[in-house]
Amino acid sequence: MNQKEQAEETVEKAEKQAAKSASEVPEPARDPLAELLSQAQNAYTAYVQAQREVAKGYKKREEQMEKAYKEVEQKANNACNAATEKALKAREKAEQQAEELYNKAREKANEVYQVSVRQALNARSEAIEQAWRASKENTEQAWKIFQREQE
Repeated sequence: MNQKEQAEETVEKAEKQAAKSASEVPEPARDPLAELLSQAQNAYTAYVQAQREVAKGYKKREEQMEKAYKEVEQKANNACNAATEKALKAREKAEQQAEELYNKAREKANEVYQVSVRQALNARSEAIEQAWRASKENTEQAWKIFQREQE
């Protein structure tokens, strides 16, 4: 065997013996304080993680509430817009009806005016005619009386 092979064989033996020794080494005694400290650290880590989860939950809930609020607000806006539009249409219809009634009343008033003017003109004509007839009759009677006295 050459030196290289001997060296390799020696290394192999040393590795086997080290592995054997490592498996035979007894476990070190546990320190209860170290174990409690480890448990406390694990509990604190779990607590911090739980706080993060709770914060995420609150954030998610806040987003959901904001979304629900915006939906309600949008529905309220839509309802308000619809009611306003309906009221505007009702007002326009009422204005149109009022305008039609006004026009009809104006036409009726104009007709009554025309009738009244015709009646007034007719009454005037009749009064003038009667006055003319009465004047003519009076004049005729006065001539008759005057002519009798002349005779």
